[in-house]
Amino acid sequence: MELEWARPGVLRATAHAYEFAALVAAARHLAESAPPDIPAEALADLRRVLDDFDTQRARLQSPPNAR
Repeated sequence: MELEWARPGVLRATAHAYEFAALVAAARHLAESAPPDIPAEALADLRRVLDDFDTQRARLQSPPNAR
């Protein structure tokens, strides 16, 4: 995995699919079974990120002419 600053506050990540899949799987696990000491706002943020990921993944899976 490689990380670089695209601009202030924005990171660009280059990763193998399996590396990214591991991060998403860990995030989903936490979002679904978080311990009680995780702040509700942090979980809401995580769920929003996962929703955005699902939206972008669906966009990538759709045929180019359907976009």
